[in-house]
Amino acid sequence: MMNFLSIFWDLVLESAPWLLVGYLLAGIIKQVIPSSWVEKQLSSPGFVSIVKGAFIGAPLPLCSCGVIPTALAVRKAGASKGATSSFLVATPETGVDSISFSYAVLGPVFAIARPVGALISAIVAGVLVTTFDKEEAAALTEQSSSNCCDSKKQVVEEKTSESCCASKQKAAEPTVPPLSQRMISAVQYGYGRMISDTAKWLVIGLVAAAVITALVPQSFFTQWGDGLLAMIIMVIVGLPMYICATASTPVAASLLFAGVSPGAALVFMLTGPATNIATIGVIREHLGNRSMIAYLTGVIVTAIACGLILNQLYASFGWSLQLSMAEHGESYPLWRQLLGIALVALIARVWVQPLLQKLFSNPQGDSRNSTSGGSQSNQPVQQS
Repeated sequence: MMNFLSIFWDLVLESAPWLLVGYLLAGIIKQVIPSSWVEKQLSSPGFVSIVKGAFIGAPLPLCSCGVIPTALAVRKAGASKGATSSFLVATPETGVDSISFSYAVLGPVFAIARPVGALISAIVAGVLVTTFDKEEAAALTEQSSSNCCDSKKQVVEEKTSESCCASKQKAAEPTVPPLSQRMISAVQYGYGRMISDTAKWLVIGLVAAAVITALVPQSFFTQWGDGLLAMIIMVIVGLPMYICATASTPVAASLLFAGVSPGAALVFMLTGPATNIATIGVIREHLGNRSMIAYLTGVIVTAIACGLILNQLYASFGWSLQLSMAEHGESYPLWRQLLGIALVALIARVWVQPLLQKLFSNPQGDSRNSTSGGSQSNQPVQQS
C-alpha cells in the first residue's frame, strides 16, 4: 500500500507543473479560437476542410466527452462528414495539455510522435469517411450547383440591401473584451471547466498507472512481444475505454515501464481517446453506419501503422525510453511539491465544492420548510 501511494504521489509531482501549464494554455487557446471561427473553417466540403479539421482540432482543449457537442455543432453548421470525423479524431487524441504532459512523463520523442500520429489518423479517417459515404458527396455537388444558380438571382437583392445589412452587421458584431478580462477568462476556463471535464479521468489514469507500476510484473506484457500482436491487444484494450488524452499518458508510461513496446503504447494513446462507446454511438447516429466503419478503420489502421514506424525508429536510431515515472524515491524541490498540492486541490474542488454547497444549502431549506410547515399547521388552530 505504501509503495502504491509513493508511486501515485511521484506521478502527481512529476505531472503537476506540466498539467498546470497545459491547462493554462488550453484556456488561452479557448479565448483566442472562438467556436464560430471553427465552424466557419469546416463548413466547406472537400479535402481542405478535412485537413483543417485535423489541424484545428489537434491543439483544442477538449477531451473525449467535450468534443462530442462541439463536433455536432460543427456538423449542424454545415461541415461535411469527413471534416467532422477528422475533427472528432484529432481533438481528443492530442492537445496542448497532453503534449506538455507527454514531454514530462514520456520524453520528447513521444511529445512529437503523439500529435503527428493524431494528425495523420484524423486526415486518414476523414478521407475514408468521405470516400465511403458517396451519398453525401453527391448531395453536396447538387447543393453547390443549385447554389450557383440561386446566386445569380440574389445579386440584385444583395446590392439593394447591402448598405442596410452592413450597418446591422456592424451593430451586431460583438465587442472584443480587453486583454485583462480575456486572461481572467482563460484562467477560469483552464483551471475551472477544463479540470472539471478531465478530473475524473485524470484520477483514473493516475491510479491505473500506479497500480500497473506497483503490481504488474514486467514479464506480463513482454509475453505479447513488441510487434503486431501487442498493438492489436492495445487496440482491444483502448477501443471501448472512455479516457482522455491527458489521462492516457500515465497509463501509457506504466505500460512502457512494464515492458510494452513504444509503438504499442502509442497505439493505446491514439485509439483510447478517439474511440469509446459514446463517440461510436454519436457517429453511428449522426453520420451513419458506413461513416462509423470508415472512422474506426482509419483510426485503428493508422494507429497500428504509426506504432510500427515508431518501433522501427527506436530500433534504427537506438533511442532509449525517458520515463520520468520510473524514478521513484527521489526528493522533489519545494516549488514542485507546492504545485502538486495545488493540482490536488484543484481536482478535489470538483467534488468538494458541490458537496459543500449541498451541505450549506440543505439545512437552510429544511429550516424554511419546517418553519412554513409549522405556521401552516398552527393556522387552523388559531382560526378555530
